[in-house]
Amino acid sequence: MGTWDIGPFDNDTAADFGGDLDEATLEERESMIRGALKRAADPAEDYLEIYDGERAVTAAALVVAQHHEGEPACSNYGPSEPLPELPADLRMLAVDALDQVVSERSELAELWAEAANWSKWRQDITRIRNLLDPPIPPQEEALFDI
Repeated sequence: MGTWDIGPFDNDTAADFGGDLDEATLEERESMIRGALKRAADPAEDYLEIYDGERAVTAAALVVAQHHEGEPACSNYGPSEPLPELPADLRMLAVDALDQVVSERSELAELWAEAANWSKWRQDITRIRNLLDPPIPPQEEALFDI
């Protein structure tokens, strides 16, 4: 695994995916992102291979980058060409993909579980997921008596 840090663009697969997006036409870029998320959200053999997992994390980070609370995509290893406005339905697809990435059926999660900075990686995935689908805060007062 050519990985140098925990971020969504900090591996060779992410850098390659960014390059592939740059080489594609503007019209093809959304379908490439959607395809990466779909492959992870519904793995073909009920096991998510490492490269599909890494692409999904990168694709999810690109979806987050267009969110009002998101952060820009990595300029060094992410795509340098502009992306089209990504449709809102990609947010939930990205959530589903990230849920698979951290599941017990994910090769990427298996490999990270063996790494010293596993918890930081998992926190970063959770942070991205929460930007896409924020957790509902606990309610302090009951709206009505039960």
